[in-house]
Amino acid sequence: MKASVVKIEPNGHVCSDCAVRDLAVCSSLDPTELREFEHLGRRVHFSSGETVFSEEDITTSFYNLVEGVMRLYKLLPDGRRQIVGFALPGDFLGMNISGRHNFSADAIGGVTVCQFAKAPFGRFIEDRPHLLRRINELAVRELSHARNHMVLLGRRSADEKVAAFLLGWRERLVSLKGASDTVPLPMSRQDIADYLGLTIETVSRTFTKLERHGVIEIIHGGISLLDPAKVEALAAA
Repeated sequence: MKASVVKIEPNGHVCSDCAVRDLAVCSSLDPTELREFEHLGRRVHFSSGETVFSEEDITTSFYNLVEGVMRLYKLLPDGRRQIVGFALPGDFLGMNISGRHNFSADAIGGVTVCQFAKAPFGRFIEDRPHLLRRINELAVRELSHARNHMVLLGRRSADEKVAAFLLGWRERLVSLKGASDTVPLPMSRQDIADYLGLTIETVSRTFTKLERHGVIEIIHGGISLLDPAKVEALAAA
């Protein structure tokens, strides 16, 4: 984990021009509200491996991911890492009941976030129930991902876990990149292992096995699904 040395973009970004606005928390705002919302946030850039926020830190800001991918994880008492998810552009992070972050977030490659100070953001949503509804929608989606992850960590074989991960990741990318049988994997094999509760050796062997059987092709930066039906059958097992 690297210490965060961030680059802050001067205020002046235009929310209406944001590439992920339709996916983000601000999608519920009208043009007048959006102009006010622009002044609440600041664009912050993190380099690969830098920490955006850490587990148990007091929550002082919320984050809307604009570009890049982040790994979300908890450290277990014995020092092992459990990745609980991967954030994509449009995801809103940092809101919690306890007032402390319940997981850590690191950049996978460079990322850009819109950072909102907690107090002014809270005042902004007080008389905007449509924004609160949008936040609730995103929270429900996050809960659904968490439940799916619990099922994924259950009594499944390595083949089934990897297949389900590939399909789930491809599905999440559809809103950003469109439907495709080419699935970019910006995260490392170790990240995937820590997400699936497997060893890196098991993940690597499973990828090689699926490729050998003609189910996938390992390509630079990701995989290609050669037999999507077979992957779906494995994932549904």
